Amino acid sequence: MKYSLAYLTSEAPAPDLIYGLNDKPPFRQSVFVALQHVLAVFVGIVTPPLIIAKALNLPSADEAFLVSMALLISGAGTLLQSRRMGPIGSGLLSIQGTSFVFLGPIIGLAKTVMAEGASQRSALGMVFGTCLAAGLIPLALSPFIRHAGKIITPLVTGVVVTLIGLTLVEVGITSLGGGFSARSGGSFGSLQNLAWAGIVIGLIVVLNSSRSEWLRMVSVVAGLAGGYVVAAAAGKVGFSQLRVLPWFTLPSPLHYGLGLRLTALVPFGFLYLITAIESIGDLTATSVLTNQPITGDIYFQRLRGGVMADGISSMLAALFNSFPSTTFAQNNGIIQLTGVGSRYIALFVGGILMLLGLCPVVGGVVQSMPESVLGGATIIMFGTVAVSGIKILSSIALDRRASTIAAVSLGLGLGVTFAPDIMQSMPPLVKETFSSGIATGGICALLLNALLPGRK
Repeated sequence: MKYSLAYLTSEAPAPDLIYGLNDKPPFRQSVFVALQHVLAVFVGIVTPPLIIAKALNLPSADEAFLVSMALLISGAGTLLQSRRMGPIGSGLLSIQGTSFVFLGPIIGLAKTVMAEGASQRSALGMVFGTCLAAGLIPLALSPFIRHAGKIITPLVTGVVVTLIGLTLVEVGITSLGGGFSARSGGSFGSLQNLAWAGIVIGLIVVLNSSRSEWLRMVSVVAGLAGGYVVAAAAGKVGFSQLRVLPWFTLPSPLHYGLGLRLTALVPFGFLYLITAIESIGDLTATSVLTNQPITGDIYFQRLRGGVMADGISSMLAALFNSFPSTTFAQNNGIIQLTGVGSRYIALFVGGILMLLGLCPVVGGVVQSMPESVLGGATIIMFGTVAVSGIKILSSIALDRRASTIAAVSLGLGLGVTFAPDIMQSMPPLVKETFSSGIATGGICALLLNALLPGRK
């Protein structure tokens, strides 16, 4: 979940810290706190590759491989973000993870390439090559961080974040019903699938309503674990593929090759802009929670380094068969709960994530989860993203001008999502640029906010 910049820069009391940013907690405490961070971000990291693999009907071995690579790159990006290598990295206890923002466009691009006769492998190569090229956007943006808020305002960000959640609901509800394979096999929406998804949703809602902050933060993990256990007890979880997976393996760069879809660079580049702005909000939140300044040169130096780390992590992800990476906000709750804001904790978090990524069996266990179990969690997660966007919009004055911009942008963005064939008569560049509802609505909001008269 992302944070509104307007909220974060308000004068909030600084939290009490047991260990500050540059303190070094004892080894045992560091490992214990790091494990809590890993639990908080694990589902967010592995869910995008799982959804993409299932949407493209990839073989189980490829699905497990993509999960492993997502964990590996998230760990490497976390180390880069926290350690600061020259100007790269924020130097905060910030964790990198796979971004949900790109889910729709990635699935759309891959399916378009496959519909043209390409193999699944070639389609993934096209996705990774396009993500690699567009990943230069955050690097180019980083020197101008001070001025970014003048272009992508909370109004634009709110529209885009709302669209991200709403356009992904279709993916979530499809998983909840059993997935695309269940739809073709006739078991979509079966009582069994709905029951497993209902168990996951029920557990998440109950735990998230608890007074315990710890239970609220692990509610998604616990919900998925509960649904997984019930499905396994019913004999619907297959572990046969685990026998052929090695316990340890080295990463395989460019496993699917690299392609490039020039017409997809505009929507992908725009989404990189949006994730950069969201990362600024997350880094600001972490700065507040670790008693670091949120004004002045040090603050903007951290933001520049953090956005640069996002871009480099995303480009590394493309080379190592994973999807775009961004700064996560989930672990900020752990900082507040534990009172540990030391950036050295990130070294343990990164190491644990990389170790998990180098163990294909972990990806195999996650991959064996029934899709309806995953759908029970993702339908809530995507709904939460939409609510985050609504919160951002509610934090600004929705006068006639702002309401018009939001209405037109949301209408066009959702319209393209529900009826993608509306663009079929357009030239290829226009068709693929506006094939994503997120890109359509976001670009519309950006242009209208810049062009319409009145207070921006």
